[in-house]
Amino acid sequence: MSHRLDEIDRRIIHALMDDARNTSAPMIAEDLNVSAGTVRNRIDRLEAEGIIQGYTATIDFERAGGRLTSLYMCTVPAAERERLAVAAQSIPGVINVRVLMAGRRDLHVVAVGEDTEDLREIARSLSELDIQIEDEELVQTEIKSPYAPFGPSDVQQSAGATNVVTLPDGTEVVEAVVPGDSPAASVSICEMCSDGHLGEDVVVVSIERDGEIIRPTEGTVIEPDDVVTLLPRDVPIEDVIDSFTAADS
Repeated sequence: MSHRLDEIDRRIIHALMDDARNTSAPMIAEDLNVSAGTVRNRIDRLEAEGIIQGYTATIDFERAGGRLTSLYMCTVPAAERERLAVAAQSIPGVINVRVLMAGRRDLHVVAVGEDTEDLREIARSLSELDIQIEDEELVQTEIKSPYAPFGPSDVQQSAGATNVVTLPDGTEVVEAVVPGDSPAASVSICEMCSDGHLGEDVVVVSIERDGEIIRPTEGTVIEPDDVVTLLPRDVPIEDVIDSFTAADS
């Protein structure tokens, strides 16, 4: 089951993929113009939904005692992929197993050994599971990077995170982060309406503040760093976003 990610979720994932060890919730929050509580709440939710599945260290095994890393490209029966993947993972020395939707070489196994004899023993253990090894290569270098489409664009960096989602019936829902210099900052919804910044055709659905969801009323004051969810009706999306994110002139 997939889960809808908004701009804040995507930017959090990008930051954690880039350097989870040295990236804190306050650092991400500062970049997104939201509170650290909002970031922590989002991370908790992403973990609970199984999107963020863990945090691992990247190890150079050659530097760690001259160990060898090998990639085994294997073929297994399609019906046995998951079972054999779990079985391969249990072999001492195996650090990663990847299942592919392919006819051949559909199981990739990465293992670490102190020497070539260790790697041969791992290969024998795989063969004993009826896993057919098609090829075996020593891994020289592995380079990882965050998923670029989840990263910031120039517009998002200057104005804060915004997100527009189109529902199945064609309705567009806007999610925007309110910067401190926005005409909406420290102003009640009622005042925004009377000032002309918020028309009757725009509904403020919810406000996320410090990780908590607020169901707004006319008297609710919108604070800087709030994540506001809006439902515009027959109003240009750009005008709605500007009402909450553009600098107050």
